[in-house]
Amino acid sequence: MREARWRSENHAPPPKRVVIADDTMPADKAFSLASEGTALLWRGDFQNARQLLNAMARRAAGAGRKPRKAKTVPSSPIEAFHLHRQAQSQRARTLGMLLVPLDPDYTVPLRRSPDVRAACEEAYGSVGEASVVSLRELLGLIGAHEWRKKGVQVAALGACIHPHYGVFSPVRGEYLQLVAQAPLPSTALAFDIGTGTGVIAAVLAKRGVRRVVATDTDPRALACAVDNIDRLGLSGQIELQLVNLFPEGKAPLIVCNPPWVPARPNAAIERAVYDPDSAMLKGFLSGLAAHLEPGGEGWLILSDLAEHLGLRDRDQLLAWIDDTGLKVLARHDIRPVHPKAVDDNDPLHAARSAEVTSLWRLGQHAT
Repeated sequence: MREARWRSENHAPPPKRVVIADDTMPADKAFSLASEGTALLWRGDFQNARQLLNAMARRAAGAGRKPRKAKTVPSSPIEAFHLHRQAQSQRARTLGMLLVPLDPDYTVPLRRSPDVRAACEEAYGSVGEASVVSLRELLGLIGAHEWRKKGVQVAALGACIHPHYGVFSPVRGEYLQLVAQAPLPSTALAFDIGTGTGVIAAVLAKRGVRRVVATDTDPRALACAVDNIDRLGLSGQIELQLVNLFPEGKAPLIVCNPPWVPARPNAAIERAVYDPDSAMLKGFLSGLAAHLEPGGEGWLILSDLAEHLGLRDRDQLLAWIDDTGLKVLARHDIRPVHPKAVDDNDPLHAARSAEVTSLWRLGQHAT
């Protein structure tokens, strides 16, 4: 009997049942086994495994199945959201059942397999033992490696940001335009809370803020931010700290772009989008006043998508802001331009089409 380490970035448990699969396995059988919780350890051609995964994905979406009775239309936006998340989770579990082996040096011992060693080292660290990983996760590693090499063009910076694996890419450029255009209360110092790739810290530094202290709790995010700040030549202006929320001291400008949707993430990368019980949002607001210099501003960057989904209401947000002892000095709004905002086939289209992203400028009451 052979053994190999189970790899899962999302901490999925190893499958209880595994069968050997190769180029002779029909897609219908593969999908049926995967749907029942049986994993398929691939021993055939790598490119054929990719084609099989695509075929399984089509079946997961309903293509090729016999027509079914029309599903009940969700009674509310929040029900539509939860049904959508359940479908996403089930799809990920099913497609994650197609497995491929990795040698100790991260070589894939299959015919026509690509060189994935660099992508695996970036995500998993140094090599050392044979392992097994879902093909879906491995393809994600490959895609992340290519994004890291190519970079994501950020209009507000006039430069690229290079996201690392596991660090959310700044693909929603509209909120960065708000950061680039809102009037600065000071150029002496700013805190960037939850920096991620470091993109907001970089925008502030490019605008002339002489010192930016950027924080994050994720070592991967800080390593990514260090890389991007160095690439942009801004390491003399930006200091990075591994702390929860606020660094020590006070600043005249404190910026935070917390996860926008109060729900449980299904994967590690989703922690940048989903924030159970709005924990980071409430943590930022509750600590803001204590870290803000007199006359300073806290910038909260937040989409109202959660409001349109029925997961949070505006009165609740305003009550949390009121509890800080601060007031809303101004609010700058912008509509998203990503493809899902205009895709009427998206199950959350009604909420996405109404979404507005805002930069809330919070400050002290006049005395």
